[in-house]
Amino acid sequence: MKTIFTILFLLQSVLFATLIGPNVELRDFDVLEELDIDKSFITDYNLQKTYNSLLAKSSQKTYLRKLNDASLFVPKIKKILRQEGLPSTFIYLAMAESYFTIDAKSYVNARGIWQFMKPTAKQYGLKNNLYLDERMDLVKSTYAASKYLKHLKKRFGKWYLAALAYNCGEGRVIEAITRSTIDMYEKKYGKKNKYSKDIKSYRKTIAGFTRKKLPFSKIYAIYKKVTKWDVKPDIYDLLVVQKKVSRQYLPNESRHYIRKIISLAMLNNHSFISNDDNEHLLNMGVSNTVATVNIKGGLHLNNVAHTIGMKPMDLFKLNRHVKRGIIPPYYKSYPIYIPYNLLSRYQANKNNIKNTRFAIYKVRSGDTLYAIARKYKIPYSLIKKQNSLKTNRLRLKQRLVIPVLASSIRASYAKKRTHKVRSGDTLLSIAKSYRISLKKLKKDNRLKTSMIKIGDLIVINN
Repeated sequence: MKTIFTILFLLQSVLFATLIGPNVELRDFDVLEELDIDKSFITDYNLQKTYNSLLAKSSQKTYLRKLNDASLFVPKIKKILRQEGLPSTFIYLAMAESYFTIDAKSYVNARGIWQFMKPTAKQYGLKNNLYLDERMDLVKSTYAASKYLKHLKKRFGKWYLAALAYNCGEGRVIEAITRSTIDMYEKKYGKKNKYSKDIKSYRKTIAGFTRKKLPFSKIYAIYKKVTKWDVKPDIYDLLVVQKKVSRQYLPNESRHYIRKIISLAMLNNHSFISNDDNEHLLNMGVSNTVATVNIKGGLHLNNVAHTIGMKPMDLFKLNRHVKRGIIPPYYKSYPIYIPYNLLSRYQANKNNIKNTRFAIYKVRSGDTLYAIARKYKIPYSLIKKQNSLKTNRLRLKQRLVIPVLASSIRASYAKKRTHKVRSGDTLLSIAKSYRISLKKLKKDNRLKTSMIKIGDLIVINN
């Protein structure tokens, strides 16, 4: 059946000058099938246009360069996607998001290979603090993206809808399905039908929602009703560009996005990939290329790199999630990634890693180099040298790398807690409950008075 469909498609390509034409491969249909898209979508004009633009020589070079640059860790990502039961095509979702740039940053501050926004990253367990931004952790972010995509698949029932929702949000896809279903129902049954009155009301609600005058819950209630109707929009219906409307079902970016994922995946089936110079790219995912090792808290990646004979910058590039190259000192150990071929060298030399420990300090109002140095019991000149400071002047919120004793760091972090001020709390009552003096509590929190308000976070350092 697949062969017959291909022959018919090729015949149509010759007759109607479609853009993919003889470049189509049987495996291209597998890409569509994996994403729950009908095979006929291969004739979509804009898909072919996207594919053709990526097939241009300059785009081929970019495609190959990005795959080569990421060849160390793409196999690891593929392995996780396979373990998590996601379509193999979703490796190209990551490529569409970031071109496999580990520290990619968008104009809306999404970060990493999978372009997580801070709220979604937090929802899926990725840490973001003074020491870490796990949106740039190639392993943890891939597990988080897998979990999120599986949630979206469960909600919408099809992988291509999950991909669209990953790009423009669940709410926008729900809106698109709702509007498209209503339009399709009227097209099928006419303006006068058994839901005519409801549809009139629904359209007013949708208009109110798109003008941001009504909450999402209103349109979600409509979505739950219309998805029970006997019309079901498919990818063609959702990606259609309507005439004389100010808001399409889906944003232009998302319509291009799904076609780009499909096209990038189909490019992997093209003959230029199997050329002698590029043949190794077809085998990515066959062997282990990245190993996970646990490093003591407070250590610098420089120390690890020198011990295993690796350029520090190469290790930093693989571990962008570790800010300033310092393992959080409050962890006994924390995982980082090294090339798999250096694992045996790491195992043989891990006890020889230089035991200099570091912390990151965020400059606060009133801080001086001398005061910070006293806090950590080190010469202030050492802080200047470590941070390449030419003067003693500091900026508010400036981050300083502090070389310190491991025991003093861990003890400092172990003793610190926070108390969220609740109704009825006073600074004195908080001090008493934690058995510390009011004077110390005020000093630790840089408070000049005892005035506090509900919701304040009080640092408890006892």
